[in-house]
Formats: sequence, structure tokens, C-alpha cells
Amino acid sequence: MSSVSGGLKEFISGYAAKSADEKFHMPFQRKDLALDLVRVHDDRFSSLGGNKYFACVDMKGKDGTMYDIDFLMAVQADKLTVTETAVHKINGKPLYNWKQEKGVWKKVKV
Repeated sequence: MSSVSGGLKEFISGYAAKSADEKFHMPFQRKDLALDLVRVHDDRFSSLGGNKYFACVDMKGKDGTMYDIDFLMAVQADKLTVTETAVHKINGKPLYNWKQEKGVWKKVKV
């Protein structure tokens, strides 16, 4: 898990380094969020099986808003690929929750 965590941190910092403002950019509600990495929740890293992983990351917007971003990743031949990103919480308020059904984690409405 620590190598996946390190790979995610490298992905975020590498992506940010390529942007003009050195921020991690992602679309959300027809806006572009420009974010700084605060921390990766290593305690919430989860293996989803089949070389798929989930991570929760705290990021801060230019206006000080805190975002909890969910990253879904696949790891193959020591290469990490981010397959999905989603804003999970804004300033601690969840936009959705996770529920395990038959051994598979799924998003559910709040």
C-alpha cells in the first residue's frame, strides 16, 4: 500500500508541476478546481481487488475551501493509473457516501 500511496503522491505532484500555476486541476460542477495537496489519507487506502485501489485525499482550493477527493486507481506492471477522481466532501460535508454490497464498495446518496 505504501508504494501505491507514493505513486499517487507522485501522480498529483507531477500533474500539478505541468500546470502553469502548479496546482492540481479537476473539473467540478462546470468549474475548474485548482487545488493544492494537503495530505493523502494513508489510513483509508483500500485494495478493491484485481490490482484496483481507492484513496482519499485532502486538497485545498485557492479560496481556502477544503475538498476531500476520492481517487480510484489501477496498478499494472508497477505503473499506477488514476481511473477516476470525484469530489467526495466540501469543507467536511459529504456529497455521497460509500456502502459495501456483496463485497463491493458502491457510492450511495447522502
